[in-house]
Amino acid sequence: MESAILDDTDRGLVHALQIDGRASFSMIANVLGVSENTVARRYRRLRTAGVLRVVGSTNGLLLGYTSWTIRVRCTPDAVDAIATVLARRSDTFWVHVLSGGTEISCNLQAPNDAERDKLLMDKMPRASRVLDVTAHALLGSPGPNQWRGLHWLATDQAARLRPTPPQQVEGLIHLDDRDHTLLAALARDGRASYAELAADTGWSESTVKRRIDHLRQVGVLVFDVDIPPAVLGYYTEARLWLTVRPSALLKVANDLARHPEISFTAITTGRTNLVAAVICRDSSDLYQYLTERISSLKDVHTMETAPLIRTVKRAGAVLPR
Repeated sequence: MESAILDDTDRGLVHALQIDGRASFSMIANVLGVSENTVARRYRRLRTAGVLRVVGSTNGLLLGYTSWTIRVRCTPDAVDAIATVLARRSDTFWVHVLSGGTEISCNLQAPNDAERDKLLMDKMPRASRVLDVTAHALLGSPGPNQWRGLHWLATDQAARLRPTPPQQVEGLIHLDDRDHTLLAALARDGRASYAELAADTGWSESTVKRRIDHLRQVGVLVFDVDIPPAVLGYYTEARLWLTVRPSALLKVANDLARHPEISFTAITTGRTNLVAAVICRDSSDLYQYLTERISSLKDVHTMETAPLIRTVKRAGAVLPR
């Protein structure tokens, strides 16, 4: 779809869903000043066209899982096959081809070291055309990591939609099998009806609603809007790996998270200690961002930039049990 197809109502709907992916169509309609049927029709049109979907994402850190960002260097003739294999795994998300088609990046949520090692130390190194594999554990992320390119509503409109922030919970949160079934269903469709989710889990609709509310309140379940930036006129994406002075690491991470070009940032292990995802309108905007915004951060010692060539899989990982 061309960006021109998204009018003011579409953009308001997208922003509303970024604020609360489970907000009712009637609530969104009230904020936008249109009918509920209009909102429902616009959502169905965008979703059917493959442009917009809402995804339930799980914060594995609160469950004792480890989140990793993985980089795979391989020969050009192997990149499509390896990226496809990674994308087919239920525990991966954000699988991208980078750097002229010789590198793949993806995120992985692993419940334990054994599951992580199956991929990183067993399966990947055995592929003869894999040249190098590096993995950075994601230690923490400042803020909600919401790309501001989706923002459209006025401040007072956004405030009417904003859900209650998650509460701080001490210790790990434990899920049962039906919780996992619920989260897997929401990873496929974050706006699945309570009736559909009840059929998947075997719970009643009221139990499903109560469980979703609880998982959101403790921060395990969040809802993300999955929309290709090109639909909105943003055609250049890149991944940044930064080396930052340790004493300023949290400050720089917070500074980056406030940049409108940033859709994700996290503190990591590894040779670099900060990763970020950048979305710009074109390569000129990316050049300006790197040379003016990033270069002004005096505590950044090194920067590696990898342009995103193709996205093979977006959001929607399912936690291994």
